[in-house]
Parts: sequence; structure tokens; C-alpha cells
Amino acid sequence: MGPLCIFLLLLSEICQLPAVVKTSGVIQDSGIVTAEVGQNVTLQCSCKNDAVTFLSWYQQSLGKKPNIISTRMKHSSEADIYPAFKERFQVVTTRGHYSNDLEIRDLRLSDSATYYCGILEFNAIEFGQGAFLHVKKSMSNFQAAVHQPALVPHQPGDSVNLSCTVNAEPCAGEQNLFWLRHSASLPAIMHSSNEHCTSITNEKTHVKNCTSTLTIKSGRLPDASTYYCALASCGEIVFGKGTRMEITGSTSVLPLLVYILSVALAVSVIVFLALAFVMYKLKKMLCSVCKGSVSHLADAAASDASGRDADALHYAALSLNRNVKRHREVDNADTVCVYSKLKSRKE
Repeated sequence: MGPLCIFLLLLSEICQLPAVVKTSGVIQDSGIVTAEVGQNVTLQCSCKNDAVTFLSWYQQSLGKKPNIISTRMKHSSEADIYPAFKERFQVVTTRGHYSNDLEIRDLRLSDSATYYCGILEFNAIEFGQGAFLHVKKSMSNFQAAVHQPALVPHQPGDSVNLSCTVNAEPCAGEQNLFWLRHSASLPAIMHSSNEHCTSITNEKTHVKNCTSTLTIKSGRLPDASTYYCALASCGEIVFGKGTRMEITGSTSVLPLLVYILSVALAVSVIVFLALAFVMYKLKKMLCSVCKGSVSHLADAAASDASGRDADALHYAALSLNRNVKRHREVDNADTVCVYSKLKSRKE
């Protein structure tokens, strides 16, 4: 029972580890896709799952809710484009019915957003990782710089603060800071930011200095991603180079635990097989003993029955007197003895 207890203990420990996130069957472009105003761009998406019935595209601008762009049935080449996007957006299926590529013509600054490819499977909607389309001007007078550290290591379970500093010229429109997470295996997530800004004025320039901090509480393995700080100002978006958050001290724990668990499982299997073999041998031995006892009891019963039969024999002598008229002599003392064997049976 020792290996079994170890196995159950390790199983309970591994169940406390972060669950592996189920990945969607959608394969689409991810990360940050950069293009210039007036160009055309195609975002690729595909899904070879036979259970999928509908494919769609969604657009989520910075700080806004997602809007549906298109939807189409899997085995149809025609897609329904919603009115707000019908002029410049088109779904192409040149790579087969399993493809659902989105083509955007004559790009505008307002097209900068995260684009998600979605599928409908058994009344459940799944999304791809998402790709952020960054549309910028070829020649821009907007001067801004986003600074952020390249790497921030931390221990699992600890809180971490990601910070960035923005130096930009003020403009009449809104100015907002956002955080965008990009991971190779997880969907993109957008975080709004409450920035702290101060104005710096000198004789030559008037610069606005803003600092933004993103706090991640109880960092886990799925949080290990690249976080981009983005400034949306004057109708344009400026990205930093990204901060890689790395979970340290966690990469060696899981393989070691898996190794120990595998060894415990192998030992448990060997012990179970040994116990099964012993039980089989005991059962076979008990069966043979049972058969021997039955035959011995049968022989004893048979000998006992024959003994009782012998004890139940009774002998009787019968005397028969007969007169023979055709003989001259009458023998009154002529005696004939007959022996009979009687068996008594007890009911």
C-alpha cells in the first residue's frame, strides 16, 4: 500500500498545478501586424475541424468592445459582411473551404485593432489568438517614444509590476495608454491603463511625460508572455518594444514532479501485478485443496456405507419338512438350510 499512497499524494500535488489551457482549433495570424495607410492586408485563418459549422471575424479597437465583421458557413464560399465593414472588407476562401482569410483594402488609421477569427462548434464559439493590426502613416509628424524594460523575471505566485514611460507631444484629441499581451499559445488580452502624466515645458518643446504600471497578481505560468505598452494619441498608435515576463524557478519543478509521479506509477503497477499473481496462486491452491477434500470425503463416505452394509447382514436358517410318498423311507429329520442376505436401508 506504500506505493499507492505515494501515487495518490503526488496526484493530489500535481492537481494543484495550473491547469493547461485548452487551445482552440483555430489557426490564425497572431502578434502585431504592421502596415501603412492605403495598403491592403490579408489576415489568414483556417480550421479543419469537421464539427465546425460557421466561421467569423471580429474587430476589437483599443478600449472598445468587439464588433462582428463577417460570418459564413464552412462549406460556402460566400460570406455575409456586416454593413459597417462592407465597403473595404472581404472574406476569401482561395485555400479551400477550411480557410477564412480576411482581406482589408485601403487601410485607414481607424483600422488599427485586434482581429479575432472565431468558429461555431456545437453551439459554442471559440476564438483564435488574435492579431493586432497596427496601421501607421508613412510620414508622420507625431513625435512619441514608448520606453519599457525588455525582461522582468519573477517567482511564481508573486505579484509583479510592469511599467512603461511615454514621452509625447500633447494633442487635442484623447491620449490613452494600453497594455497588450501576446503569447504563442494564448489569446491576446488588452488591459486599459490609468496613467500618471506630467507636462514638461521648455523654450523649444512642450512634452508630456506619462508613466503606466500594469500589476499582475499571483503570476502563474500562463502569465509568462510578452506585454506591449501602447500609446493611442492624435489618431495614431505607438508601441513599445515589449516586456517579456519570465517565471523563474518553475521550469524544473514540473519535470521533476512528473518524473517522480511516473516512477511511483510504475512501482504501483508492479506491486498490483505481483498481488494479482499471488491471489491467482492462492485461489488455485485453495481450489485444489477443496477438490482433494471432496474426494477424501467421498471415499470415507463410501467405506462407511460399505461398513454399515456389512453390519446390516442378517443370517436366517429355515427348516423345511417334506414327505416323500414315492420313497419307502420317511425322513422326518431331513433338514435343508437356506441362507438369505438381507439389507437394511435407513431412510
